[in-house]
Order: sequence, then structure tokens, then C-alpha cells
Amino acid sequence: MELNCKIAEIELEHAGILNPGQWIDHSRFVALACKNIALQCSDLSPEKAYCFGLLHDIGRYAGVTSEKHLIDGYRFCMKRGWEKAAQICISHAFMIQDIKTSIGTFDVSEDEYQFMDNFLKNIVYDDYDRLVQLCDALALPSGFCLLEKRFVDVAIRYGTPPVTVERWKKIIEIKEQFEKKINGSIYELLPGVIENSFR
Repeated sequence: MELNCKIAEIELEHAGILNPGQWIDHSRFVALACKNIALQCSDLSPEKAYCFGLLHDIGRYAGVTSEKHLIDGYRFCMKRGWEKAAQICISHAFMIQDIKTSIGTFDVSEDEYQFMDNFLKNIVYDDYDRLVQLCDALALPSGFCLLEKRFVDVAIRYGTPPVTVERWKKIIEIKEQFEKKINGSIYELLPGVIENSFR
């Protein structure tokens, strides 16, 4: 089954029925941010970017979990033949391409952990991986926000393990890379970002 926006939207809606939560609205804003930025990048497909944003957390359909949602999402997408979306289900959590930089809990089996570790060591990130990593850090369930607001939001929920600042630095680096590509500020492409950041 070929992935397109309509199918991705249907899958996310169904996932929200299985496991309702704020992650659904967050995913929609991530997708919109991906699409808006991709529209300004001649080498990216806005439709693909939107789909990848919608599906990055799709593994949460299986219930309330921590890092297990990464491999659940990978399996969900691979079952449907969506290899790149499957990769992003894992890669979006690792802007630093090393499993030890996770800030979540590995509520997975040893085999699943080893699979993700080997997977991360062998995949090649492209701008779709980096775009979803960036947009994941620009979207609250209530709308777009400054990176720093999202950083604090995540830190309050997950704490601040030793890798936290390095993860922030990497996201800022990715932001700067995309701003060079679009020759402008990404925030100009995110409607309501100022209002949502300061409310």
C-alpha cells in the first residue's frame, strides 16, 4: 500500500481511537511544520514530509509506553511497506545517532533493544529524518512553539539526563541547517508560534 496524506491521516485517526491522547494533536502539528518547511526546500516533497510527521509517533497506538513506541511504530510502518516512515519512527528520537542518547525508558525486550541499537548504527539520516527531528521539537499539542519552550516541556516530563544539552545543541544545529536551505527563519513558516509560545 503506497503511503499518501489521506492514508496517513486515516491511520493517525484510527490510532487515536486505540490510544487517545495529546500525542495525536502533537503529531498533526509536527506534520504541518514538516510540510510548511518542505514547501520551501526544492529537494523535499511536502507530501512525504507531511506523512512522515503524521506517523512519527504512530507506535503510540499500542498504548502508553516510553521508548517502546519507537519499535512499535517501526513495525507498524514496515508491515505496510513504508520503509522510510518506519525508519523515522525510530530516528526521530535520536537526533544524535546513538541509542545511548535516549532520554526515555527502554520498556522493550533485550532483543528489541539490540535491534534498535544496530538499526541506528547502520541507517543513513537524510533531510527527512532531520526535518522530523526538528519539527518534533517545534510542536506542542496546542500548536507551534519556540524550541526553547518545547525543550523545557520535555525536560519537565523526562528530566535532564547528561545528554540533554547535547541533544538541544543538535536540534539547534539542525534548525540552522534548514534556515540556510530556506534562506530565512523557520518560525516565519509556523502560524501562531509566537502566541502559542507565550501563553
